[in-house]
Amino acid sequence: MTAYGTTEQLLRELRRRLDDGGLRACLLVRDLRTGRELGIEPDAELPVASLVKVPLALATLERVRRGELDGAALLDVAPGRITTPGPTGLSRFRHPARIAVEDLLYLSTCISDSTAGDVLFGLTPPDRVTGLLREFGLLDLTVRHTLGELADTPQERLDRGQAPLAHALAIGAGDHGHRVPQLDVTRANTGSARAYADLLQALWTPSAIPAETARGVRELMAHNMIRHRLGPDFSSDATTWSSKTGTLLNLRHEIGVVEHADGQSFAIAVLTESLVPASVQPGADALMSQTARALRDHLRQL
Repeated sequence: MTAYGTTEQLLRELRRRLDDGGLRACLLVRDLRTGRELGIEPDAELPVASLVKVPLALATLERVRRGELDGAALLDVAPGRITTPGPTGLSRFRHPARIAVEDLLYLSTCISDSTAGDVLFGLTPPDRVTGLLREFGLLDLTVRHTLGELADTPQERLDRGQAPLAHALAIGAGDHGHRVPQLDVTRANTGSARAYADLLQALWTPSAIPAETARGVRELMAHNMIRHRLGPDFSSDATTWSSKTGTLLNLRHEIGVVEHADGQSFAIAVLTESLVPASVQPGADALMSQTARALRDHLRQL
């Protein structure tokens, strides 16, 4: 027994809260020292939106390490000129820019700049990223397309006032054969909470990923600037929170590792689908964070 009761009681209560909040959550929290874990639907496969930028960073840094790419090479980047809410960085630039590969990695991973990410995909296409994941023993993450496709959904095509309609379209169909291709798990970039926890574990503990490459990805995730979901419950003076978010229509995701001053560290992967047709849902973000925090707290007390 812990402050939350038994593990079964905790999971039952958390599922109830998620249902009440209109949130289907697929999550896993894993103690990286002991391997002990707790989750809710951790093996459910979902489209991963911008979470794909972590495998992209891994593949790019590994190719730099191998000498296949030059991290200092300057590339000419066309402006994204996107004006709809959401996109960041080069995606909103109005004029061309010349940027080094390593700086594109920072933009893509730390501020989730999809234009920067697609320049990197031009160097390492989706099938090569998937191939490197398989080489490292990460079998359940699949990269099928670039990031530009994420900016071509009903939300971008409809007027801003019709955002609820775009979300209703996203909610109203199953995963397979989804009318929105970016939400169809047979066509989208996909993964599960367990698959991302496995990736985090491979980056934070000794694995088939070379140490230099893993360290580079950890440093990028440590400097992630988008921290409004899980960050409020995992950031403190006594912790280090390294993370990446993903957002697409009714999908709200975040993965990360919290490292405690006492030496404990936990991989956390939360992938969610909202059943509420609205773009702005701070309550959903808070519910994601509170649920993951409750699982982490429970694991710490076991």
